[in-house]
Amino acid sequence: MTAAASTALVSEAPHTDTAPVIRDSRPLRLITCGSVDDGKSTLIGRLLWDTKAVKEDQAASLKRDSGSQNDLGLPDFALLLDGLQAEREQGITIDVAYRYFATDRRSFIVADTPGHEQYTRNMATGASTADLAVLLVDARAGLLEQTRRHATIASLMGIKQFVLAVNKFDLVSYDKAVFDQISTEFKALALTLGVRQVTAIPMSALKGENVVYSARAVIPWYEGPTLVETLELATLRSGQSTGFRLPVQRVSRPGESFRGYQGTVAGGAVKPGDSVAILPSGQVANVKQIVTFDLVRNAAVAGDAITLVLDRQVDVARGDMIVSLDAQPQTGLAFDAQLVALQPDGIVPGKRYWLKAGSRRQRVQVQPVQQLDLKSGKWQAAEMLQMNAIGKVHLSFDETAIFDPYELNRGTGAFILIDPDTNNTVAGGMITAKRTELGGLNAHEGRVILSLPADLAEQLLATELLASRRDEVETRRVTTSAARQLLDDIDG
Repeated sequence: MTAAASTALVSEAPHTDTAPVIRDSRPLRLITCGSVDDGKSTLIGRLLWDTKAVKEDQAASLKRDSGSQNDLGLPDFALLLDGLQAEREQGITIDVAYRYFATDRRSFIVADTPGHEQYTRNMATGASTADLAVLLVDARAGLLEQTRRHATIASLMGIKQFVLAVNKFDLVSYDKAVFDQISTEFKALALTLGVRQVTAIPMSALKGENVVYSARAVIPWYEGPTLVETLELATLRSGQSTGFRLPVQRVSRPGESFRGYQGTVAGGAVKPGDSVAILPSGQVANVKQIVTFDLVRNAAVAGDAITLVLDRQVDVARGDMIVSLDAQPQTGLAFDAQLVALQPDGIVPGKRYWLKAGSRRQRVQVQPVQQLDLKSGKWQAAEMLQMNAIGKVHLSFDETAIFDPYELNRGTGAFILIDPDTNNTVAGGMITAKRTELGGLNAHEGRVILSLPADLAEQLLATELLASRRDEVETRRVTTSAARQLLDDIDG
């Protein structure tokens, strides 16, 4: 296709109801994010328009509603996304809008998220299920604090593929130096977030340059892919690396002869005959049968809604988790986490919140430890987290909690905090680790219990300091599992 033909298609793409051929079984989920007025809704609208995802009646309505909003004779593509009346009146995005589009090679689900700081919680919601983030930057303004905030939240949510869309590039006269400066600055930020897969693209969402069609006619020095070409080559988020996980949502007892445990598989796979454990009780059973609404299954994998029948009577309740016997999640009373504060009151140290993870709801006390300085990119000590702050916290539970680290399993490593006084969701968080690990120090009634490998413990006891006070030291030889249980008991 020539550059001239490409330009013609950009300015007036035809619309058709013919469905493209879809080759991938699961759509790529992506999120557009960035600061206010960077062009997120316009970009997605342009994607829908140029991939022919806009039906004839929608196109006619769009042209009618757009009026004379720009000098190019083009519709206001943002109207395809801004569904709320307040959004259309103010020209901003408030809620998360999900849209589907497809090319001949792949299908996509895109989340358009708000750029305003007060709607950061909505952006975090969109990022929680995305495989890739498209971060828009106004070429005239460069990286802003909200840009950094959105990039940080996306990385915390486990997104490792970024597209840096340097938008409104026509307004800086397609200056290569501007593009190089912004892309270099963002890639340095991405490295601090642990993100190494970044594709930077100069574009104009309004004109459609480098969105679906190449803009080599006006940006001859750019030889990289368009946005759509990048999305077509992106990888889906890798499968969960944990064992089988079934958070129990309901116990089904339609009759005396049947007892099943219902939920959606949150990780791994299971088949009849597999041995499983019920947490937090630790009871063990074997899988007898896997039932869905219309048939008996030979296996179930992550994402399947199932009823699990066990081979023996065990005590299982809503909020429990049925897991692989040989690959269990972490249990305990104290965990480390990172979270985003979502309400004006922020996170109050020592306050007791409800923590909801899957079907399990528990009382938890939150102690802020550090807060991320978005300007410097460094973690700083913090006693309280204000609204929209990104922080590290200690979680202390009244009863045994069950988690996987978020990087291993989104479903069993994510949570929300609920204010018991208002029932508002005050934070969204991700588990990073269990606070007490084998080999840690634990204070208990004026003493410290040090759990070490046997050979290292013997060497330590032989030192001059401990040898002189040997009568004050109590030693126990226990198995690894027993040691872990001992430390859990101490935490409680």
